[in-house]
Amino acid sequence: MEFQAQWIQAERELGDVCPVFRRDFALRKPVSSAKLYLTALGVYEARMNGTRVSDYVLAPGWTAYEKRLQYQEYEITSLLQKENELTVTVGRGWMRSPMGWGGKEGRTALPCGIWGEVRIFYEDGTKEIVPTDASWLFGESRVRFSEIYDGESYDAAFEGNEWNRVRIFSWNNEILIPQEGEEIREQERIAARSVQVTPKGETVVDFGQEVTGYVEFTVEAKGQETIRICHGEVLDKDGNFYNENYRDAKAEIRYICKKGRQTWHPFLTFFGFRYIKVEGFPEPVRPEQFQAIAVYSDIRRTGFLSSSSPKLNQLFSNIFWGQKGNFLDVPTDCPQRDERLGWTGDAQVFVKTASYNYDVERFFRKWLRDLAADQGEDGAVPVVVPDYLKTIPPSAAWGDAAVICPWQIYLTYGNDDVLREQFPSMKGWVDYIGSVTTTPYLWTGGVHFGDWLALDAPPGECEGASRKDFIASAFYANSVLLVCRAGRVIGEDVREYEKLHEQIVTAFRETYPVYETQTEHVLAVQFGLSPNPQETADALADLIQREGGQLKTGFVGTPYILHVLSDFGHSDMAWELLLREEYPSWLYAVRKGATTIWEHWDGIREDGSFWDKMMNSYNHYAYGAVADWVYEKAAGIQALEEAPGFAKVRIAPIPDSRLSYLEASMETRHGKIRSKWTYTGDGVRYEIETAVPAELVIDGKKELVGSGRYTLWG
Repeated sequence: MEFQAQWIQAERELGDVCPVFRRDFALRKPVSSAKLYLTALGVYEARMNGTRVSDYVLAPGWTAYEKRLQYQEYEITSLLQKENELTVTVGRGWMRSPMGWGGKEGRTALPCGIWGEVRIFYEDGTKEIVPTDASWLFGESRVRFSEIYDGESYDAAFEGNEWNRVRIFSWNNEILIPQEGEEIREQERIAARSVQVTPKGETVVDFGQEVTGYVEFTVEAKGQETIRICHGEVLDKDGNFYNENYRDAKAEIRYICKKGRQTWHPFLTFFGFRYIKVEGFPEPVRPEQFQAIAVYSDIRRTGFLSSSSPKLNQLFSNIFWGQKGNFLDVPTDCPQRDERLGWTGDAQVFVKTASYNYDVERFFRKWLRDLAADQGEDGAVPVVVPDYLKTIPPSAAWGDAAVICPWQIYLTYGNDDVLREQFPSMKGWVDYIGSVTTTPYLWTGGVHFGDWLALDAPPGECEGASRKDFIASAFYANSVLLVCRAGRVIGEDVREYEKLHEQIVTAFRETYPVYETQTEHVLAVQFGLSPNPQETADALADLIQREGGQLKTGFVGTPYILHVLSDFGHSDMAWELLLREEYPSWLYAVRKGATTIWEHWDGIREDGSFWDKMMNSYNHYAYGAVADWVYEKAAGIQALEEAPGFAKVRIAPIPDSRLSYLEASMETRHGKIRSKWTYTGDGVRYEIETAVPAELVIDGKKELVGSGRYTLWG
């Protein structure tokens, strides 16, 4: 499609003030249809005659901007009048905010501009185009400041707007692409649960649920009052407002009131929060004046989990909310502090659970294209995508997202296009490892995060006690194996990689005959590297028992530990770890009031004190990967590699008498799969619903069935 649009910007520098661009135009005759094509350097909100052109917020989304910039297409026929005014307000967004620790320099100096055009189709068959060009005007908007981390300032009383001509400038149009990812939308509204005055005298509103998005409030004012709202995830042990864990992110709103009753929320930024501290409110603060608006990509929920345990159900809720809060166009680590980056390690850890909970095929395919775009010519994969931390070298288990994520998306949805598209990236990553290792057929000599946040780490360290070269070599083996599998699916010649995998396994077994930590045992079994997986799984169970029946794993080992235990006869221990309420455990955080997944097992300690403020997120989805064990093993719903997309399934539940029932269901590309088991006075009742052929394994007995509903007893 050819466009007449030119890039336009404000003719003069506006400082922190967000510009608003304006174009007036009249319709010459009856209209058949009209569309708006638009993008910006920053994030924008477009209005036609005062009405938003779409529910899409934070457009154009977040991509590897140097190489890929999305533009949006809007149907605007119903918004047109005889005389029309199109306005576009632009904030700094991800592109021009000081982002991340390595991406602050120079970003605010990038130009603020827009590009687009209105295409009007008249009933008589003629067409008119209204492009961005020198005829547009700009002025100061009421948004006096907007950044991703620091928040937004808005002057509702600002009226004096001087309109001036814009300036044409040059930008690379070759990077423009149509919208690829899911649109970001306002998804849910959560009423404030309570208002409290803390021991320090602060007015704090509690929404009862941590969300990612922003606050909407209604107030009656005389005019010119300044309201300040600060965001936080938790209260301290004395009940006071706390957000020191946001680090350098101010995460605040400043709102100057106009006269009268008014309702407002930010629209060019977002926050992660459960609590807000309110200052300067011109009337007594009441809960009904506040709503939290959850904002995330428009992903459709497909997975459902429930049980007889309220605490386990809260864990399930935390996992779903953690995903929603961190799937805002990019799979981020956290939504609140001065980070919010697309960490590749977190994404690969969680991708299976993510794809069971929600339909994330389009979401991940867009992000994987950015991964490939940011991948080095040597195949190196950055630790965050889009890559704002260019000084941090690639790490094992992080860069492996280039292989693990497309493979899982293929398994869940059955569309091999993702493998065809990402295969060069997948090969590039494993080739990179081979080019930088100091030991043939292993990965040694790199700089890695290790088993990040594992509890067996030496005091003061975050990288766990597992050997980094062990982890790197194990993931190297796994990624090469997945390249082989992917290549065979799409008809590529992978004989070279098959031989490489054999050599890696041989070298690994010779180099690492002994496993020292829980995570090392887990990876050796999970990735097929142990010559005797049953013996290794037994040793893992013994090690857990000797360490007090506690998890010691971090980001690398935790996603697989329950799978390894249950796959090799230790399901009781897997259930014990899942249902444990003492620290460390998933339910410990639930017991301490968590409504999302924590970054640290002990983000809040038993005495109410906090883990170190420099790295303590209360919305960090990685450990929520345990949900894939609940789907696959506890409820027993398993996709088969030979039938991707759940075209055929194996259903082999593992019930546990500590629950009276557990139920899981998934909406797959081939229909609904549901599994529920219930303890009754007569034994265990299994309720199975499958839209596809299934192999049922109940109490070790196999039965092949067709689609339908089944009730069985064990």
